[in-house]
Amino acid sequence: MRDYRDIIIKPVVTEKSMNLLADNKYTFIVDKRANKTEIKNAIENIFEVRVASVNTMNIKGKPKRMGRFEGKKPDRKKAVISLKPGHKIRLFEGM
Repeated sequence: MRDYRDIIIKPVVTEKSMNLLADNKYTFIVDKRANKTEIKNAIENIFEVRVASVNTMNIKGKPKRMGRFEGKKPDRKKAVISLKPGHKIRLFEGM
């Protein structure tokens, strides 16, 4: 079993994700191999909250160029976590 901190990579801090905070939804970049159950367990254990639902989406990396060299940004997986009423993640407070 993987460590919970290996599943949750980082929070997403964008205008859209900050607007979702009003609906008690939090957005994170997660490990591409993680499923919804693993993500739910990781969030509940790291932040000590109760998760209502997990929505995930796979994001393809954009093509990038550096001079004559072509490449692409890495693919990633994003998870939108809905918490049960009365629960908040302190990491996002004050944003």
